[in-house]
Amino acid sequence: MALIVQKYGGTSVGNPERIKNVARKVAKFQAQGHQVVVVVSAISGETNRLIALAKEVAATPDPRELDVVVSTGEQVTIGLLCMALHDIGVKAKSYTGGQVRILTDSAHTKARILNIDEAPIKKDLDEGNIVVVAGFQGVDEHGAITTLGRGGSDTTGVALAAALKADECQIYTDVDGVYTTDPRVVPEARKLDTITFEEMLELASLGSKVLQIRSVEFAGKYKVKLRVLSSFQEEGEGTLITVEEDQNMEQPVISGIAFNRDEAKLTVLGVPDKPGIAYQILGPVADANIEVDMIIQNVSKDGTTDFSFTVARGELDKAVAVLEAVKEHIGARSIVTDRTMAKVSIVGVGMRSHAGVASQMFRTLAEEGINIQMISTSEIKISVAIEEKYLELAVRVLHKAFGLDVAA
Repeated sequence: MALIVQKYGGTSVGNPERIKNVARKVAKFQAQGHQVVVVVSAISGETNRLIALAKEVAATPDPRELDVVVSTGEQVTIGLLCMALHDIGVKAKSYTGGQVRILTDSAHTKARILNIDEAPIKKDLDEGNIVVVAGFQGVDEHGAITTLGRGGSDTTGVALAAALKADECQIYTDVDGVYTTDPRVVPEARKLDTITFEEMLELASLGSKVLQIRSVEFAGKYKVKLRVLSSFQEEGEGTLITVEEDQNMEQPVISGIAFNRDEAKLTVLGVPDKPGIAYQILGPVADANIEVDMIIQNVSKDGTTDFSFTVARGELDKAVAVLEAVKEHIGARSIVTDRTMAKVSIVGVGMRSHAGVASQMFRTLAEEGINIQMISTSEIKISVAIEEKYLELAVRVLHKAFGLDVAA
């Protein structure tokens, strides 16, 4: 008998029939002798509807009150799922984040989990109940409702699995696992049987939308066994995300390719080449809560430098406004922007023991006439910034060049 935490996303509970399907799936696990805790998201589209409703009332809703409104989406789902379970003769109890006492900090709309009181859940499980918990939410020390940010139900599921010392945390979604890249871009993309937390963390941070990055961090920190599965398929092992690399076989050099269309580049031209200039440029950007991704600095002959960096496309105008305000102070000549950037990244723990990965990547792109504008690397990833119009071509040729379309 195992203790399993299962999380179902918005599309998995998108209508009454799908909620009934989840109930049958969950009941089957309990019938096999397992104890089951279920975490659910709001019905697909509901959170967006609630945010839009709030913005009709107030152009800039108060974050505390916005959390009160958007948290109701999951409350509806937990009640409906328990009703569906009762209807097929299964004992079940629903709980909001506050009732379970998922204690968070007070950063409304992007709170972080501090502690979970697991004792009441264990008591309910021992009494033969399936416990259904609202994802994406908790309460702070003052009893105020908080939410965990987009994709926060994944984090709720992993955090509950950690607190309960569950045997496995299963994330059910509309895909049947983690793929070598997006199958909509590369039809030959393969589902991975296993992937390391390190690789999954890089893929999640680089644009792969399968799992929320914080949930992967949480799972890695607490060594929670994590599996991604499809809620629309009865069979299948999905993808297991593991702490250990598989020692029994040769590790593939590259496990996957992530990409992000949502990039913009800023270049600050003609700033003095002197110590502290990077901080003078990026300090005010960070103070404005704008996340900087790739950075490159060029030195020219006249003692000045051109300083380029990328930000999310939606943050570009805000970043330009910050730089315009400090342009004279830093002695910059001008600021140039480019909204047509994209990022492509190759990820794999196998890079550690294989030389020449970067040169193969660069050669493959060069052969297609794709110009690399910026590069950033870590021990297990290489990212390049290119023009967005070449993005899908770049992903396809790299996928083929690294043999990701061939089963290991």
